[in-house]
Amino acid sequence: MTSADGVRIGIDVGGTFTDFVLSDPQDGSLVFYKEPSTPDDPSRALISGLETLLKRAQLKPDDVSVLMHGTTIGLNAIIQRKGARIGLVVTQGYRDILEIARCRMPSSFDFHASKEVPLVPRHRILEIGARLSSSGAVTMEPDEQEIERVAHSLSALDLDAAALVVINGYAAPDIEAALAQKLSDAAGGLPITSAASIWPEIREYERTLVACLNAYIQPLIQRYFEGLQAGLTERGVKAPIIVTASNGGSLNVASAMERPAETILSGPASGVMAAARLARSVGVADIITFDMGGTSSDIAVATAGQPELATRTDIGGLPLVLPVVDVSAIGAGGGSIVWADQHGVIKVGPQSAGAHPGPVSYGLGGTEPTITDCYLTLNYINPTGFLGGRMKLDADAAREALTGIGHSIGYTGDRSEVAVKTAEGALSLATAGMASSLYKTLAQRGLDPRNFVLVPFGGAGPTHAGLLANEMGISRIIVPAAAGTFCALGAAAADLRRDFVKSLRLQLDAVATLKLTATLETLARAGALWLDAEGGARATRFERAVDMRYAGQAYELRVVLDDATPTQAALADAFHTEHERIYGFRDEDAAIDIGTVRLAAIGLSPYLPETLFEPSDKPLESLGTRPIFENGRWIDAAVYRRSALGPSHHFEGPAIVEQDDTTVIVLSGWSASVDAAGNLHLERKVA
Repeated sequence: MTSADGVRIGIDVGGTFTDFVLSDPQDGSLVFYKEPSTPDDPSRALISGLETLLKRAQLKPDDVSVLMHGTTIGLNAIIQRKGARIGLVVTQGYRDILEIARCRMPSSFDFHASKEVPLVPRHRILEIGARLSSSGAVTMEPDEQEIERVAHSLSALDLDAAALVVINGYAAPDIEAALAQKLSDAAGGLPITSAASIWPEIREYERTLVACLNAYIQPLIQRYFEGLQAGLTERGVKAPIIVTASNGGSLNVASAMERPAETILSGPASGVMAAARLARSVGVADIITFDMGGTSSDIAVATAGQPELATRTDIGGLPLVLPVVDVSAIGAGGGSIVWADQHGVIKVGPQSAGAHPGPVSYGLGGTEPTITDCYLTLNYINPTGFLGGRMKLDADAAREALTGIGHSIGYTGDRSEVAVKTAEGALSLATAGMASSLYKTLAQRGLDPRNFVLVPFGGAGPTHAGLLANEMGISRIIVPAAAGTFCALGAAAADLRRDFVKSLRLQLDAVATLKLTATLETLARAGALWLDAEGGARATRFERAVDMRYAGQAYELRVVLDDATPTQAALADAFHTEHERIYGFRDEDAAIDIGTVRLAAIGLSPYLPETLFEPSDKPLESLGTRPIFENGRWIDAAVYRRSALGPSHHFEGPAIVEQDDTTVIVLSGWSASVDAAGNLHLERKVA
């Protein structure tokens, strides 16, 4: 990374739009821009949008000091199964590790449910005579002839990459890594991911999947970033690329190409981290983030100002055990398709129109109506003001497409009325689906949505937030100033972060406590070396945790450690307290097991400037009114320009707030006010 004095640009590549935020420390300004994505080659939209962004900011390519890049390339490749052709090398006797998995049915109540197809088919899985004991001692070691034999078999499979998993490899990652290097050399330089080098944690199936996922997306990620760097260099942009990570932090592009599994959820995580910073700045402790883009809607929870991190999530039906910001997909996005099934029942998604052909109203060849077409039909968005007027929308085409769906589900009457009824029904269905998923997600955490503030962002988030809040009983919404490009803002402000782990598997006693302390010191040294290699942080800190359980339990609880040298009594008390918080009881007579020790090395990035506005003595004036369809009827809504709103302004719904990157809908029964940073605060009146 470079110094804090240069221009920082945050970039979020989405399925529909590529978002940019430029931070200029010279005058404290932020410049925002959205460019339609190019899914066939995401770098084309990035380079084109970057050139336009620099022109808007009146800057030259060499003024840029760092590019902070969030991406969903790896995530999309996994979900769509369009990754590299990979192989897998495992310890003898473990060839079926991916097939057996955890021996669980995908759905306990659906006997017809099929399990996820493994990333590596069985004929591309090879065995090798390598194994370690649980203490890291070599119990089986391949000779040079066996290494040559396995390498020859790998070469014959015509692979792009491969992964290596040695049983108990987590206990001695260096031994497994050395074997991976020998195999790679013997196979003509084939990239081979060592599972323990990526994530040295116990449980061989999950560790195997981490290695396979890393190998599966690594060739794609490398080609993308190498091509992007070449394209940027041709245009005079020599700034380093920093890639945002799934844990809410970031890492340099070389680390991202080596460990792309850490970037799988980088885009959604950036927005959550930005929302948490916003909440802390306005004195709000507990928030639900609502990121509604073109393809899907994602939510996350932050309590006491900190986003929740998970040590396990599912990606495309496969478990991922890397630390990630706990983001859950809850429903449709702006590009989700509205359709009727064979029984004449209206449906929304999961198919998306994407950037091309996009919604019918884009006029790019799309024939199936989407959520965006519903917004347009109900007059929520201005057909001539989309993307600040750079893109004109065809409202007539949207209504016509929705009319066809309406007739399919049995609506009759005036074509315009049918289109409106269909659009309202589709939005109600999408909102109910989001609310149902959100209720489930919160219930699993024991949380009540009425105690939270909703923070919407993404191109469609502020448009849909009022509908979701009414459905959930949420009474307060905070809309960021640049909500449509908020994930890019989060990327621009992302700290450096990498998580380090080591599995111990010891029963808690005095000796285990000393080993835990020594392990924390070892991980801290590794973290400090990594931070020094990355460079550019204004300060560093470490976050420590340990997985613990009562002896005999199947899974651990993550216990945060405030002390780098905790005592045995402090460890026991911290675990008892956490167990009681989660499960409602403690057993102080039971033995306690120590599992995986965790340390996050964090390098704090330079502060992004925050522009504060003085209260305006000018009265608030609307641009006029526009009828919107709400609760079964047309009502007039005042229209405001977001840039004209100041800290002293207050207005009542129904109202529409238009800005270049999104549209905010203030429904009836809600009021709106603006704070000094330009954030829009919506509050529902008590009936």
